[in-house]
Amino acid sequence: MLSQHLSQKQLQKLSPQQIQLMKLLQVPTAQLEERIKEELEINPALEDGNNTDDFDNKSVEDQLKNDEQETKEEKTDEDIQLEEYLSDDDLDVPDYKTQGDDYSDDDDDKKTTPSPIVKSFHDYLEQQLGMLELSDHQFVVADYIIGSIDDDGYLRRPLDAMIDDLAFTQNISTTIEELENLLEQIQQFDPPGIAARNLQECLLIQLRKKEHKNPYVKLATKIVEKNFDAFTKKHYDKLCAEYDLDDELLKLVLEQIIHLNPKPGSGYNEDNKMDYYVIPDFIVQNNEGELLVTLNSRNAPELRISSHFKEMMRDYEKGDKKDKQQKDAVQFIKQKLDSAKWFIDAIKQRQHTLMQVMRMMVNLQYEYFKTGDAADLKPMILKDIAEPTNMDISTVSRVANSKYVQTEFGTFALKSLFSEAMTTDDGEEVSNKEVKKILAEVIAIEDKKKPWSDEYLMEELNNRGYNIARRTVAKYREQLDIPVARLRKEL
Repeated sequence: MLSQHLSQKQLQKLSPQQIQLMKLLQVPTAQLEERIKEELEINPALEDGNNTDDFDNKSVEDQLKNDEQETKEEKTDEDIQLEEYLSDDDLDVPDYKTQGDDYSDDDDDKKTTPSPIVKSFHDYLEQQLGMLELSDHQFVVADYIIGSIDDDGYLRRPLDAMIDDLAFTQNISTTIEELENLLEQIQQFDPPGIAARNLQECLLIQLRKKEHKNPYVKLATKIVEKNFDAFTKKHYDKLCAEYDLDDELLKLVLEQIIHLNPKPGSGYNEDNKMDYYVIPDFIVQNNEGELLVTLNSRNAPELRISSHFKEMMRDYEKGDKKDKQQKDAVQFIKQKLDSAKWFIDAIKQRQHTLMQVMRMMVNLQYEYFKTGDAADLKPMILKDIAEPTNMDISTVSRVANSKYVQTEFGTFALKSLFSEAMTTDDGEEVSNKEVKKILAEVIAIEDKKKPWSDEYLMEELNNRGYNIARRTVAKYREQLDIPVARLRKEL
């Protein structure tokens, strides 16, 4: 039976301004310029403060004086309050700077930069496909195979699935035998190892293209073909016994395999050709023992409220006749002005919040920022920043995420400064990053012919005063991308 009743609930909802600020906090400096450009495009009431055309070459002070005189005139419309949209504050130069003093004023549009024409990886394969003598039907099927090769150069799609796709999408009937035949021809293309279905096949294709008179190549081919599992798991004793080899001969044979390319398509991947640059969000400088923190905001243009929109509001205010169409237009202008003000305020609040968090992090990690030594890195979690700055942990997390700091000893991610605490035998709390550093140093000096087990590494760390369990050693080793002892073994 349906019934109605009243209930009172207390809910907390974020305002649009708060949501906008939370999103801006997550944006790193490298992407902030793009975000501001988007806002400039969708909101005509927002302007780039570096464009001085709207001021008719007048100073900001002169413009403010003129605005003040105009806003003193008597208001005639009681339905729409315009005072807040005609205030002097709207033309204030923002208190954050986003371009360096040495920024060039040259018109970038007048300059042309030649763009290189890059041939894609699949274009390169299709060019080689045109050199084969194939029927129209075979060419279409072979071209589909090439299109199914991923950027690493592998064909990971099952052949039977490709048969179904060709039948449904292109109404082409083929067989496993035809696909195998065409695939075998494509695997002879350059680069060697292309169109392999797994790593073992990739290595075999490359080995079979080498000089077969070389006995080491012949033996390497046999090992990959028949003893691939023992090779990947570094069971060198089994391989020596299988082929009656000593360590020196086995090392020469394995060198033929190690020097092969496990990702033959990677050299043609356009993503790999692009250099990746990190733009720091903060800069920390050591000025004779005093750490100076600055915010890198060179990618954000100065923003202001459009003077054209303010003029339209004044024209409406001075006019005698105010019909519904004019009121609707003014309502639209008000919405755009509100949105522009919110965005400028959000940018300012973002800068303020970023600086608060960074200064607190520098205070907590003062010695580390002076020396750059991981041993000086103190344990620190998000809560250690949130409590003294009266911020929520989620806010600190947004600031630390995808942000970088430039120091005299390198540029690194903010989140790398956070670490858990670990107590030594002396009762001193140290960062787990320091323990990882010691672990990496211990592994670096081990005898690679007889690498140390996790149990031995645990004992070594315990002898150095770090009370750590074996499973923790294994966890830290994995986080450092260091394999187990058996896979670290070398001949």
